[in-house]
Amino acid sequence: MSAPSQAASSPLIGAAELRDRLGEAFVVDCSHDLASPEAGLRDFEAAHVPGAVHLHLDRDLSGPLGPGSGRHPLPDARRLAERLAALGLHRGQLLVAYDRNFSPYAARLWWLMRWLGASRVAVLDGGWQAWQAAGGAAESGPARSRAPGDFEAAAQPAMPGIGVDELLADVSRETRELLVVDARSPARYAGEGETLDPVGGHIPGAVCRFFRDNLDADGLFLPAPQLREQWLRVLQGHAPGHVVSQCGSGVTACHNLLALELAGLRGVRLYPGSWSQWCADPARPVARGPLP
Repeated sequence: MSAPSQAASSPLIGAAELRDRLGEAFVVDCSHDLASPEAGLRDFEAAHVPGAVHLHLDRDLSGPLGPGSGRHPLPDARRLAERLAALGLHRGQLLVAYDRNFSPYAARLWWLMRWLGASRVAVLDGGWQAWQAAGGAAESGPARSRAPGDFEAAAQPAMPGIGVDELLADVSRETRELLVVDARSPARYAGEGETLDPVGGHIPGAVCRFFRDNLDADGLFLPAPQLREQWLRVLQGHAPGHVVSQCGSGVTACHNLLALELAGLRGVRLYPGSWSQWCADPARPVARGPLP
């Protein structure tokens, strides 16, 4: 596999650097709790990075639910871009996303922004906890009002994705071309203790890479060389273009995509519907048990 190429900018920003660049950055708090959907907004209003806005996973970073859509379908690109512009984001402005839950929701916004064609977007490494540990200031209450920006979505999505029919066709082949990487916990992958979706298990042939394994004990992303070494083992010789990242509903899968970006392994596709869409149709095959 080829050596990592150099990205135009890092998909991560440290708390100290953000503190120095707070005046130029558009900061988005993506905090969310799947078990209590309004908890993230309450946490934001209790304390957040000064000048930050809050985007809600269900209302802003996902589209409307439909039959067989999965729990968090992709939002309409133009509508999300208009929402960001209304909040004050300008074209070319640095956007920094963070959350309080090991960065999966921030990574979802990072992927969506890249999908919209933005290049200056980063996740706050370590999230809100790292900001606090670095002595970052905080403010409370609703987001400050600001003049609208001029951000617009690109004409064509810039990040690769895959739909359920294309993935099912590959799973059904005797010789598969794609490797599916599941970002859920090993227990959910095995089909044990499933609480979010009506069916437990995983897509046949998928391997498990729990998204939290991308982080160290302090919640910071592992160094790029270490991530690359680990991910090369996960990919088992598959080129990134033949790899699909999935999870429960297309959120923590973005965390793995961010780690792959850091590792210089670009081109892995997101399956947005993920397990929640896959298991909604009983005709689709299901596998259970731990990773072999």
